[in-house]
Amino acid sequence: QLQLVESGGGFVQPGGSLRLSCVASGFSLDNYKIGWFRQAPGKEREAVSCISSGGGSTNYADSAKGRFTISRDNAKNAVYLQMNSLKPEDTAVYYCSARRGSSAWCPPGGMDYWGKGTLVTVSS
Repeated sequence: QLQLVESGGGFVQPGGSLRLSCVASGFSLDNYKIGWFRQAPGKEREAVSCISSGGGSTNYADSAKGRFTISRDNAKNAVYLQMNSLKPEDTAVYYCSARRGSSAWCPPGGMDYWGKGTLVTVSS
């Protein structure tokens, strides 16, 4: 089976930090770009960040820029999202996804594999 499994979500206060992990099994991520997406209650899914297959290029949504950092460790078949200075509006289910290709462009409708998500709640 080809799977992506997210972890690291939880409940944090505004200004806090979390690191999300995405681990693949059944296939190697070496030739895949990886994206992080999120969906807040009652809202549409939105792209958060994307990283190229080699890790040399990244893209961020304006809402995440300067606060979030995406990285990958292909030797561990894993991708991470470090989230700092969290705000209540960051509350959402976060998903990782994979698409064959090298560039740091992750189209929401064109990803090949999706994880089941991990919930992040930011509240005082």
